[in-house]
Amino acid sequence: MRIDAVTIFPDYFSALDLSLLGKARDKSIIEFKAHDLRDYTHDKHRTVDDTPYGGGAGMLMKPEPWGEAFDEILTPETTVIFTSPAGELFKQATAHELANEKHIVFACGRYEGIDQRVVDYAKTQSKVRMISLGDYVLNGGEVAAIAMIEAIARLIPGVIGNAESLIEESHSDGLLEYPSYTKPASWRGLDVPEVLTSGNHAAIAAWRHEQAVERTKAVRPDLLGPENR
Repeated sequence: MRIDAVTIFPDYFSALDLSLLGKARDKSIIEFKAHDLRDYTHDKHRTVDDTPYGGGAGMLMKPEPWGEAFDEILTPETTVIFTSPAGELFKQATAHELANEKHIVFACGRYEGIDQRVVDYAKTQSKVRMISLGDYVLNGGEVAAIAMIEAIARLIPGVIGNAESLIEESHSDGLLEYPSYTKPASWRGLDVPEVLTSGNHAAIAAWRHEQAVERTKAVRPDLLGPENR
């Protein structure tokens, strides 16, 4: 998979050089490049923003630099993701959908956002999705893009060493993940649940499902289907 990000802060994405994603890039499982939006400006101040028509607080990102960046980067196979609190909510199912794409471009807005014509123009060149990381506002789209890239990339074959771990984690089956334990069996007066040391795999599986349901009821009851309510 090829992933690009267009941003005025390309150094934000240095985090992708670390851990499993960095190894995946080294193995060419994932290609990634951060493009500085200011490289597509032509004035001495490298201006990317201006006041909004109709008035209002703050500044808006100008369309001209975005247009030049998109002309260089986009192809008909590209999916452009505008990170925006006005978009659809990013979920695990969204990550699975996007993990099947060949090329993703993250458009990372700043200030009060991006001129709507940039979104409209992108739709004439590629697929477009507006996606929100959650019901809150960040200073810019970079943090959201990094979170989405990690959620998407870890689903690509070869990125996670033990692919089975993807099956049992939170949201993989609509439930939050069950509590996990490791050695020692007793620590500071707290013991590992006896069923986990029993060797009875059927009992362990049943306990884990029960715990996942109970945790989801307590923390995220909105995720439960009728069969678990």
